[in-house]
Amino acid sequence: MEDYPQNIMEFETRFQTEEACQNYLFKLRWPNGFNCPYCGCDKAWPLKKGTYQCSQCDNKVSVTAGTIFHGTHKPLLIWFRAIWWLTGQKNGASALGIQRIMGLGSYKTAWSWLHKLRRAMVTPGRDNLSGIIEMDETFIGGEKQGKRGRGSAGKSLVVILAEIKDAGIGRIRLKRIKDASSASLNEAALSSIKENSLIRTDGWNGYNFLNSLGYQHEIMRQGSNMGDDLLPNCHRVASLLKRWLLGTHQGAVSHEHLDYYLDEFTFRFNRRTSTHRGKLFYRLLENAVKIEPTTFQQIKKNIIDRS
Repeated sequence: MEDYPQNIMEFETRFQTEEACQNYLFKLRWPNGFNCPYCGCDKAWPLKKGTYQCSQCDNKVSVTAGTIFHGTHKPLLIWFRAIWWLTGQKNGASALGIQRIMGLGSYKTAWSWLHKLRRAMVTPGRDNLSGIIEMDETFIGGEKQGKRGRGSAGKSLVVILAEIKDAGIGRIRLKRIKDASSASLNEAALSSIKENSLIRTDGWNGYNFLNSLGYQHEIMRQGSNMGDDLLPNCHRVASLLKRWLLGTHQGAVSHEHLDYYLDEFTFRFNRRTSTHRGKLFYRLLENAVKIEPTTFQQIKKNIIDRS
């Protein structure tokens, strides 16, 4: 059963102590009870500060070990408040905003926290899109459009995959690709769309091999000029994405770290109909205890394995 605070009053009442935050993480990490990561034993003795000692191998396991909170020097109380603020705001928050609202000592800390949390916005083993999918590309960065298939200096090319549900947009996927070649577009489709789905595209020849990959391929209209509104749902997603990058982050998003921002936009868009913002808080923490920890240097150098 999903268990999360539905408003800020419930949040403040529930998470008043470090112990309360540790207990919440425990239930998310081990919903069926403790499970030792070293030997698989299901019994442990509780120690201090959210640490448990396995009754079989005697290893000590922290509730934060092996999660994005691994090695943190900040209390979970602050982490939880930062996550609530991030998920509670409709358009998210910038690193500067998190630094100020949380009273963090440095911009570097806020920046690294946000990137760690953005990694947790990708659910491990999530289902691929299915049914009817619109697929198109857009350039991020700069004011002028680039040349289709050849790229454009100073811009990043992002492929948009929009699932059509009841004449509206269902789930989406966003992927940065190096170019609009068949190799890049085919890889994007294979990694995000289930076989036998119907993919709608424009007439760009980079999509010519989708049929051979096990998809149904429908060309909405011949022609490959960038800017034509051939695929309205992809066009809407592209517009919302650019507006979000410009509004929340003032367009100050480096191309090297664009993937993280695409993950956050996807996370928010796919949960836009959630009745309670607390559910986003719950989903983010649920993912946060499932993914491997990363360091500031790994994020800064963009050497995270995103497969």
